[in-house]
Amino acid sequence: MNKGEIRTIKIRDLAHGGDGVGKSAEGKTIFVPYTAPGDLVKVKITKDKKNYAFAEITDILKYSEMRTDAPCPVYGDCGGCQIQHIKYNEELNLKKKNINDLMSRIGSQENYQINNVKASPDEFRYRNKAQFPLKADDEGIISAGFYRRGSHQVVPYNNCLIQHPLINRILRETLSELNKEQISVYNEQNNLGLLRHLIIRVGVCTNQALLIFVTNGDFFPEKELITANLMDKIPELKGVVQNINEKDTNVIFGSRSKLLSGQNFIKDYIGNKVYKISTRSFFQVNTLQAEKLYVTAAEFLGESKEDNIIDAYSGTGSIAVYLAEKVKKVFAVESLASAVKDGRENAELNNIQNIEFIKADVENVLPQLLENENIDTIIFDPPRKGLDSETIEMLNEMGIKKIIYISCNPSTQARDINKLSKTYKLQKIQPVDLFPQTYHIESVALLEKKHHS
Repeated sequence: MNKGEIRTIKIRDLAHGGDGVGKSAEGKTIFVPYTAPGDLVKVKITKDKKNYAFAEITDILKYSEMRTDAPCPVYGDCGGCQIQHIKYNEELNLKKKNINDLMSRIGSQENYQINNVKASPDEFRYRNKAQFPLKADDEGIISAGFYRRGSHQVVPYNNCLIQHPLINRILRETLSELNKEQISVYNEQNNLGLLRHLIIRVGVCTNQALLIFVTNGDFFPEKELITANLMDKIPELKGVVQNINEKDTNVIFGSRSKLLSGQNFIKDYIGNKVYKISTRSFFQVNTLQAEKLYVTAAEFLGESKEDNIIDAYSGTGSIAVYLAEKVKKVFAVESLASAVKDGRENAELNNIQNIEFIKADVENVLPQLLENENIDTIIFDPPRKGLDSETIEMLNEMGIKKIIYISCNPSTQARDINKLSKTYKLQKIQPVDLFPQTYHIESVALLEKKHHS
């Protein structure tokens, strides 16, 4: 196939990244964004690889029954959502099928139970955190939005449909204040300009908000005036922080932060537990669904009042705090110092005494914990890249009774479960949709030690 060639294909499936999947007459797989299984489409080949190709729609000849009209005016331009054009109940079915396919193809798993996806009560307006890149036009007018798919071009929009309404309101007020002053926007090409990102966090249950300016350097003209005006205009705003990042990098946060006004944290609830969320704390972006995620972990844990458990990659202790009353003791392991500090404070806020927070890399501290403590269950909630091979090897050797593996990346989860199947049997998977309108999904897997007869 050649680049620019036009083909007519039927979309038969949805890939993990949200693209529709069809086949050419010769049997080559073609990935097409913004299509749905059941579509008959004319496409133009944009990239041809040895075993597969990418294409874009030029015409839809027959519409899939899964389709709906995407409500967002910049959908298709902005890269934030991938599947707004698919009905929500169909989205859930496709996500479940996708996990199942990955578990079979990458995980070589069979004979396990996969439950229907736990749906989000809100299909829109659910996100409690946004990181907006900025751009300035020729007149110096600053706007914010999200990147166009596969690029660093900002698509300006200040009413994102998956963000909490308070986030959008704070964004509009902030842009209006910034545009009264002469403030430059960071340019990735030459590393010049001041404002890099705006980050807004809200407490969905408390209606508190935190605003963070990420700047290229300390000097931030008129910051007192801008901050005072914003704190005055937005009663929900509890604090404004400046984070300084002078590096030539795609990483959003720099290592230094200073408080410009108010306090540098907000509070929110998951179930009846209260959490302190500071500038860089990890907190699930869909607060109401986070509770369903933790309820699932609790169900998989079972009645285990006398158990000792490890919460590996514990972040700010949100799972540890949620589950502590159900077990004898939790060892919460996390490598980021600020997260461990937040975790200790979260335990204190909830009057919980049976969590021991350990600042360490999971792979370094697990062997001695398993050696010295009588551990019954480990809960893993690792980063997207999954578990490292030493950890998997050690788990296979030690043979813990039960592993609960929470993942935001089902393909690395499937890979790891495949490697763990030497010692463990995958019993069941409960997907929880924290990210409607996007291809992302959380998957909770229960693995139990095999009984060798």
